[in-house]
Amino acid sequence: MFDKITKIDWYIAKKFISTFFLSMLLIIVVVIIFDLSEKIDNFVKNEAPLKEIIFDYYCNYIPYLVNMFASLFVFITVIFFTSRMAANSEIIAILSCGVNFHRMMVPYIASATLIALLSLGLNLFVIPHSNVTRIEFEAKYIKRHNNFNLRNIHYQISPGQFVYIESFSRWNNTAYKFTIEDMEGHRLVRKVSAESAAWDSTSAGWKLRKVITRDYSAGLKDDVHFADQVDTVIDLKLKDLFNNEKTVETLALGPLNELIATQKLRGDPNVMYARIEKQRRLTMPFSAIILTIIGVSLSARKRRGGIGWNIGIGIGLAFSYIFFLRMSEMFVYTDTLPPGIALWLPNLLFMAVAYFLYKRACK
Repeated sequence: MFDKITKIDWYIAKKFISTFFLSMLLIIVVVIIFDLSEKIDNFVKNEAPLKEIIFDYYCNYIPYLVNMFASLFVFITVIFFTSRMAANSEIIAILSCGVNFHRMMVPYIASATLIALLSLGLNLFVIPHSNVTRIEFEAKYIKRHNNFNLRNIHYQISPGQFVYIESFSRWNNTAYKFTIEDMEGHRLVRKVSAESAAWDSTSAGWKLRKVITRDYSAGLKDDVHFADQVDTVIDLKLKDLFNNEKTVETLALGPLNELIATQKLRGDPNVMYARIEKQRRLTMPFSAIILTIIGVSLSARKRRGGIGWNIGIGIGLAFSYIFFLRMSEMFVYTDTLPPGIALWLPNLLFMAVAYFLYKRACK
């Protein structure tokens, strides 16, 4: 009966969960050791306090690592302990007791679903919050910002209002050749041109210098005004100029959706980072269930070559999944496929593989 939990269910689930978390603990320790050895020169050079290294960086890095490796280690975990069970004839004993293959899969799917929900919760609630502190630490002590310039920025900041910036200097937070254009339909009704526009954090607005304002009438006549300085507040903040792939990692799902809507309106090419991040958060957890089905289907039979052969196949398939996931992101970068299709493509492909292998294993 599917509604009755048996000792076999508890046995399989216990092996699954304990092996998964033990392997995750080991890989996290190894990754942190390698990461520390790589970045210790930056920590010493930039005088990073030990307390911030531990609590601001590594404590917030661990949830990111858990989520990144979860699907991979679900797969390797299933391959490893199921192959051991098959090698010890435990699978044969379970099936000989009248438990069919479909029923035996229940604790596997339940455990994989639990891990998938954990991963989803980390993706939606924990990791965006922890990434804020982690990325701030990286910017301060590891990857220090350069005072680089942004060039040729053109945004629609609200319906009918466009901003153009020829160049922007991060050193003094000033935009040069700053233009605001107001449109009604296809007609330009107002244009404000400034030699420079400096960000004023106090008023959360821009201080325009050497300003020329042109108001266009329905005819050919235009009204021109000159001013040495004009203060203006528009729907363009300083942080909007630096939204990139790191920014989206710090946003919860609600703010992430708002950023996508805003960047779509503005025609901001960085919107692809936000759209990829959103789909990645939703697709990665479900891969744990798909890879579990593949893992059980591959390793439930006793093989002459032992568990080494199964683990080899499992690792190969796991890394091929990661490869396809990265390739699917390239489809978004090249504007070949929308993120909603591209990021789900590996799951759909491996779902077909899982179905084929599962049907074969049932026989």
